[in-house]
Amino acid sequence: MLTTPTRAALLATIVAVAINICHAAAAGAPDANAPVQKDGAIRLLTPYSAQYTTKTRGMSLTLNRQLKLDAEGNYTLTNGGKILVFGFHEVSVFTMASDQIIPRSYVYQGTGLVNRRREVHFTPGSETIRSLYKKEWYELPYSPGTLDRMSQMEQLRLMLINDPTPKEDVVLRIADGKRIKDYQLAYLGEETLQTPMGPVDTLHFERLHDDADRKSDTWIAPGWDYLMVRTVDIEDGRPVEVNLVSADINGQTLTSAE
Repeated sequence: MLTTPTRAALLATIVAVAINICHAAAAGAPDANAPVQKDGAIRLLTPYSAQYTTKTRGMSLTLNRQLKLDAEGNYTLTNGGKILVFGFHEVSVFTMASDQIIPRSYVYQGTGLVNRRREVHFTPGSETIRSLYKKEWYELPYSPGTLDRMSQMEQLRLMLINDPTPKEDVVLRIADGKRIKDYQLAYLGEETLQTPMGPVDTLHFERLHDDADRKSDTWIAPGWDYLMVRTVDIEDGRPVEVNLVSADINGQTLTSAE
């Protein structure tokens, strides 16, 4: 049996890893029922609500993720979950200009024993990004296309909604903590996964790491408006999985096409 300190450390790790691997990606190709482009028009992101579960060493966490769009064209993406004395809630606010996401702000708040806060703020026209990390503010250099930890997923989703042919690799630039990071994703091929909603065809991506012992994989459903279906992250030999268990897109509940 795990001792209390060990259990607490493991619970904190589950929360932290769940956050990181939910910041993976989404991509794919539309099904026959999905909205389509007309006369070359850019398809917008579709609001959705999704529930995921993550499990490691017999303990599980439920994650609730939601994308909303208001009448002024502002998107709000939220994600959060709680397991015993640990939890988190994060919010990303952004707009769109053509097929590019324009981030406004990102806020992460840990709850319970890990009461940690992170913020990233983008000011239109400014050459710097303000980032709060470990109670200190940093000024990071801004370049066009820089995103926050959450909006980067929707940017990849947006790119491939409008150009559904998977690229061999994609690089996204992220403002995170006290530095700017480049995330590189490699496309590995097509796979069919079994889900609580039935079987679904997916595209398999891997995030490339400098550490050979670190591995991060993401599976995205082409027929489910490019939502993430599964992620697996391995660090220090410990795998943590996140799996989609239910979702609705524009109020329509997801079901398998088969």
